[in-house]
Amino acid sequence: MDVLIADDHQLIREGIKYMLSEAPEIGTIGEAKNAVEIFEQIEMRPWDVLVLDINLPGRSGLDVLKELRVKHPKLPVLILSMYPEDQFAVRVIKAGAAGYLTKSSAAKELVDALRKIASGGKYINAAVAEKLAEAVDDGIVSTPHERLSDREFEIFKLIGSGKTVGEIAELLNRSVKTISTHRTHILEKMNLHNNADIMQYVFEHKLTE
Repeated sequence: MDVLIADDHQLIREGIKYMLSEAPEIGTIGEAKNAVEIFEQIEMRPWDVLVLDINLPGRSGLDVLKELRVKHPKLPVLILSMYPEDQFAVRVIKAGAAGYLTKSSAAKELVDALRKIASGGKYINAAVAEKLAEAVDDGIVSTPHERLSDREFEIFKLIGSGKTVGEIAELLNRSVKTISTHRTHILEKMNLHNNADIMQYVFEHKLTE
């Protein structure tokens, strides 16, 4: 099983490689630290599974996942994130991920997950299964930020991390007007009033690193 690891932190990549090194079914392990390198690696050779972080410089892992589903629909993707299941799991599964694990997961669970999704299955642990069950009923919204679209949620987190509208526009390659419009919709959907409210919410719900 050849595995491509995409994470912008070298220590994290090294840690994952170490966890996988003792598993006999693991073959070649590749590395990528951003979206550009992910697609370069995929074009260079086939991979059995991609381990993808949500937080990548320049483009979010969620954006990369959506593009992969179009350009490389047969490549299974396991999201490995620092965020707990209740923050991202439903979003990434709906976007086409084959599984979701937190970075605090044990090495055995990671190998089990890779084995399952590489063989065509999906890896859903109990915490993710519970969130998916809740999501079946569209009338259930357990937290206000779940009302946001994927793009709004990405911008919401960036505002919460202290970035300005101009900085977000440059980071996402969008116009300031577009980001401002998204910000307005975010405030309306979440019944918040300003960036300070967003930053407090993001901090309280642990939605940023």
